[in-house]
Amino acid sequence: MRDIIKVALAGLGTVGGGVAKALLKQADILSDRTGCKIELVAVSDLNKNRMSELEIPNTVSYFSDCLEMVDKSDADLFIELMGGADGIAYKYCQKVLNAKRHFVTANKAMLAHHGNEIAELSQKFGVLVGYEAAVAGGIPIIKSVREGLVSNRISQVYGILNGTCNYILTVMRETGKAFDEVLAEAQKLGYAEADPSFDIDGVDTAHKTALLGALAFGMPIDFDVLSVEGIRHISALDISFAEEMGYRIKLLGVGRKNDKGVSLNVYPCMIPQTSEIAHVDGVFNAVITEGDFVGHSMFVGRGAGETPTASAVVSDVADIAMGRGLPLLGLPQSKVKPVSIVDLSERVGKYYIRFEVMDKPGVVAEIAGILGAEGVSIASMIQRGESKDHVPLMMILHKSVEARVQAALEKIKKLDFVLQEPCMIRIEEV
Repeated sequence: MRDIIKVALAGLGTVGGGVAKALLKQADILSDRTGCKIELVAVSDLNKNRMSELEIPNTVSYFSDCLEMVDKSDADLFIELMGGADGIAYKYCQKVLNAKRHFVTANKAMLAHHGNEIAELSQKFGVLVGYEAAVAGGIPIIKSVREGLVSNRISQVYGILNGTCNYILTVMRETGKAFDEVLAEAQKLGYAEADPSFDIDGVDTAHKTALLGALAFGMPIDFDVLSVEGIRHISALDISFAEEMGYRIKLLGVGRKNDKGVSLNVYPCMIPQTSEIAHVDGVFNAVITEGDFVGHSMFVGRGAGETPTASAVVSDVADIAMGRGLPLLGLPQSKVKPVSIVDLSERVGKYYIRFEVMDKPGVVAEIAGILGAEGVSIASMIQRGESKDHVPLMMILHKSVEARVQAALEKIKKLDFVLQEPCMIRIEEV
């Protein structure tokens, strides 16, 4: 372990600013706890004014070009907080690793798409890559899975991994407001981006699920194997009905391993109100693992924001300063093996279905007939409201194979009395 480790930071946005503050203001604590002086020696950002805004001293070198910073700085460790799967963040990462320097990032998109290459480079050059902040913000889930659960074979890892979606679904439940209205409010409060598609379409959750799944199951990172579904189609009626039936709707990233292989998916689902994760609300995240020795473990905390994410970044810096670290996926790359992927169509479980249909005789019988022909049976049904034009028809289906449910819905949606695309929500008995 060195007496001093020099750190360079690329990106002085919200999280980057938090990291700079932590490295400067918590320097005494970090030194006491690591036995090593951790010194911020260089920063890079397009806006030089951030130096004064964050009260970064002039002894810290400023660069407008992060690639130039790699060439000219004598830092031992480089942090990336610019974001983006490709572009400058990816070039910076490659340059740092090829220069045989340690690397810390919060960039889940880059890791989800290029993580295998990054793992190979870090192993080739004998340097460490920290990415605790890339999944679930301030929750130490990467360290927990990679180190704390090292003696376990993990069969499941799942959770609420996006605070924006969890906030929207929580407020919809508490207020009865429509999705679009709550989304607009979330944007005003800064909980949702001006273009929220990355969050509400499930992409952000999918990046994190790809990383967690690869780490938990010892497989290569492969974003393309995920089936991804967001929350745009969830209505206040769905949330109200779920509550009435003893469920709550959450967007989950779900990874499971069984004798057939591994399934990795992102979708909104109904979960029992008796489940702990059903009560994780607002912008909070939660991750649950199932290990063969430890059993059921749950981790809850803030999944985003300046200070929680900065805390996770600095924890990686501290580990590297103390010479602690494991390969990116907890295994040497030679031990990371491809696995069979179980398609979502093979899922067996319960389903909630909502139809908007004309209010006329024979509707239920015809829908039930199509479901029955596909081997799908109805467990319960409710019709809400009266209208001359249309009514919502909600059904809970018995355990069924997803492919059969989807086949039935494809036929049902073509019926002349079905007025909208059917809404299907999986039920997870977690």
